[in-house]
Amino acid sequence: EYYRYRKLQKLSSDLDKLLISGTPLPIREYSEGELSILANQIQKMTLRLTESAEAIKADKVYLADSLADISHQLRTPLTAMNLTTTMLRNPEFSTEKRMELTGELRSLLTRTEWLVETLLKLSKLDAGTVKLAQNPVRVKNLIARAAKPIAIPMDLRNQTLIINCAEETFTGDLVWTAEAIGNILKNCMEHTPEGGTITITAQETALYTQIEVQDTGAGFDAKDIPHLFERFYKGSNASETSYGIGLSLARTVITAQNGTVQAANGSTGAKFVIKFYKQVI
Repeated sequence: EYYRYRKLQKLSSDLDKLLISGTPLPIREYSEGELSILANQIQKMTLRLTESAEAIKADKVYLADSLADISHQLRTPLTAMNLTTTMLRNPEFSTEKRMELTGELRSLLTRTEWLVETLLKLSKLDAGTVKLAQNPVRVKNLIARAAKPIAIPMDLRNQTLIINCAEETFTGDLVWTAEAIGNILKNCMEHTPEGGTITITAQETALYTQIEVQDTGAGFDAKDIPHLFERFYKGSNASETSYGIGLSLARTVITAQNGTVQAANGSTGAKFVIKFYKQVI
């Protein structure tokens, strides 16, 4: 009885050291006897708690970095809007100048609205609150929906959209996938010169359905390719209005549907290859 009491007292003391200073439990001292099972379970629980604490710490660091990035992204258009509204107060400006400034302000508001909406969508996906549908999707319908928001900007740039699709299908969420493909098309449009072309080609095999997007722009800088889908990453060829989140959202949506997306330099410019697999990979 005395020996058992001393063992319990020693285990209690070691647990106090673990809780107060993080001193590891000397598990070898409890490798035998009736306390061994208890000591082993405590050791396992300690390891899990340590891993959880490290994960929480990493999440806090990621959240802090993300908030800093978001603040930086929002600060630029907000500063420009503040400056523009200040200039609009100048009574000496002509009607034409006021119209020009109003147009710039509208453009800034549109960009800021897109940024906030995209950040909210990313947050929902990160939090796991979005339930993606698992329905048959025709690639033709997907491309039509994805390309609609950029139809007018492409027309103003005299750009051509070529679609080579037959009856390809895959299983997924039409609305969210259109959002993903739309961001890829938007990226291509912004990096394709006036009069250029964006070509979309689809094919279906027994293993996957593939969508390839190719533009006639300058392509990617080789050092940017490994980072293109990272959140808030802006490549060397990125425009001043780029936020570095469109491609990140696209990858998040695609990979959540058993898909992959890759970027490379094609024969005429940038090339994106999206694959939706028919079985879990």
